[in-house]
Amino acid sequence: MIALIQRVAEARVASGGETLGAIARGVLALVGVERGDSEREVERLAERVLGYRIFPDDEGRMNRSLADIAGGLLVVPQFTLAADTRSGTRPGFSTAAAPEEGRRLFGLFVQACRERHAEIAAGRFGADMQVSLVNDGPVTFWLQVSPSTRS
Repeated sequence: MIALIQRVAEARVASGGETLGAIARGVLALVGVERGDSEREVERLAERVLGYRIFPDDEGRMNRSLADIAGGLLVVPQFTLAADTRSGTRPGFSTAAAPEEGRRLFGLFVQACRERHAEIAAGRFGADMQVSLVNDGPVTFWLQVSPSTRS
């Protein structure tokens, strides 16, 4: 399971002219589900996204997490993160979870985040969405939890 996280001053996701979710200061997490992912990867990735220290402390060091600053989390499903791009000029999607499994695990990820953190907004799985953000820094990290990852 993959999360591309960005520290943001603000972020918003819309579909068909309707705002699905918006946050002020916090984290935008684009989330991709890979074939073989399970509830274990959902739980571990939720812990990592919420606990990853990407916000500055009083000395300007990245030492505070989203939980520490009580910021917002905007979670947007993005299956293209799971694409196989190792060769050629067109991505392959055999490494991405099947749509129904991706939908299920994305939903569980949002639920796991809501159980741990107060301000959560989310996009809609399978929708054509427009994401807008003001990246703060810019600060962007790729977090990946694989079924073989035990840490």
